[in-house]
Amino acid sequence: MKLNAKEFDRAVDRAVRRIPAEIRSQLENVVITVRKRPTRDMLEDAGIPPGETLLGLYQGAALTERSFFAPVEYPDTIFIFQEPLEEMCGTLEELEREIEITVVHEVAHFLGIEEERLAELGYE
Repeated sequence: MKLNAKEFDRAVDRAVRRIPAEIRSQLENVVITVRKRPTRDMLEDAGIPPGETLLGLYQGAALTERSFFAPVEYPDTIFIFQEPLEEMCGTLEELEREIEITVVHEVAHFLGIEEERLAELGYE
C-alpha cells in the first residue's frame, strides 16, 4: 500500500490526534517527523540486524530518566518511517492501523514505557 508524502503525513497526524489529550499535551517539545527510511546509523544505533528495519524511532531521554538538574536537550524526535510501514501493509486500513501502533509505540518510549509492557498492551 503506497501513499504520497502528503497523504502519509495526514495519516500520521490523525494517529497523533487519537492520542489522549493528557498525553498529547506532554509532547510539546517532541518533534514527530516522517522519513522514507531509517538511516544506516539509526539501524546500527538501535541494534537492528542487517536485513531488518525500523517502523519508528524515538530519539531523546524518556521522561522517567530525566533529572530536574540535568540539562534538557531539545527537541526530542519521533521518526516514523514511511516505506517500511507501506511495505508491510496491503490495505489502507492496515497501513493506518500500523501507523497508529507505531506512533503510540514511540510516544510510549518517550513516556518511559518498556518494550515488555508495550507488548502486553498490544503495541509491539
